[in-house]
Amino acid sequence: MPSKLIQVGRRLAQSVPSVFGIIVISFVLTRALPGDPAVYFAGAMADQESIAQVRESLGLDRTWVEQFFIYVGNLFNGNLGLSLSTGRPVIEELLTRLPASLELTFAGLGLAVLCAVPLGILAATRPGSWIDHLCRVLVTAGVSLPTFFTGLFLIYVFYYLLGWAPSPLGRLDVFSLPPERVTGFYMIDSLIAGEPETAWASFKQLILPAVTLGLFALAPIARMTRAAMLNALASEYVRTARANGLARSTVLVTYALRNAALPVLTTLGMVFSFLLGANVLVEKVFSWPGIGSFAIEALVASDYAAVQGFVLSMALLFVVVNLAIDVILTLVDPRVGLDA
Repeated sequence: MPSKLIQVGRRLAQSVPSVFGIIVISFVLTRALPGDPAVYFAGAMADQESIAQVRESLGLDRTWVEQFFIYVGNLFNGNLGLSLSTGRPVIEELLTRLPASLELTFAGLGLAVLCAVPLGILAATRPGSWIDHLCRVLVTAGVSLPTFFTGLFLIYVFYYLLGWAPSPLGRLDVFSLPPERVTGFYMIDSLIAGEPETAWASFKQLILPAVTLGLFALAPIARMTRAAMLNALASEYVRTARANGLARSTVLVTYALRNAALPVLTTLGMVFSFLLGANVLVEKVFSWPGIGSFAIEALVASDYAAVQGFVLSMALLFVVVNLAIDVILTLVDPRVGLDA
């Protein structure tokens, strides 16, 4: 156990240069954005003197080097700055909106896993069949179609034409009130508060955006599951198990699927990171109040602190997810070390 903890600490230490590089890049890119925040917040009718006063109050009259060291010093104090768009601290905005993004991401990823893994297994066990061709079509469609197009198409069909889905305007309809905040996940908080109607309303609002993300995530998971299962089924140990007369289900689950799970788990980590990025467009399409929509609004307003806080939070989530995947891989197969 101590050696495992040392390896985990080593992985965390290895992520520090990456996080620092992201801080530098996000700082430079936000300063290179077109537009002047001072002009934006001073107003269209402001004169040059008023704009200069706003620029000085925001600290934008200093050099980039001075601004960077001030920013890094605030980060060490847990201060991500003040969002000029909302007037609230960036850390509060992120913590308030992050559960909405995570709820949507987990729902989309869970839906993708439930569909993609069985589909990939069936395609691998029946190569050349209609299931195999269906898997390839879904993989191609999932890779080719952008998430915003898929979301708009689903809204047009299921909300506008059929009327089956509620209006795509946030996490709850206009007739429901948010539950008391415990976890920030509306479905969980509604059940904790004993409000099944609110949980059902939240679930209905979640379906279309989760399906949009799920179709996007289904492609790489199904493709990797199919490829990993084909390699496992063609291996020597599977042929030996079959020659020993073991049941087909035992061979498929115990020998093939368990070994094929390693690359699939690795793919899940990458897909989760991709979904966090895809959330930006999906949240905008469905008016979902997550950190993705917050980042777009901050980007339009040249809100430096909010954009930098969003990028930094995404980087930290990426590091945490990849570390968790490494630990899970080690638990699934002790032959896999955290150094791999």
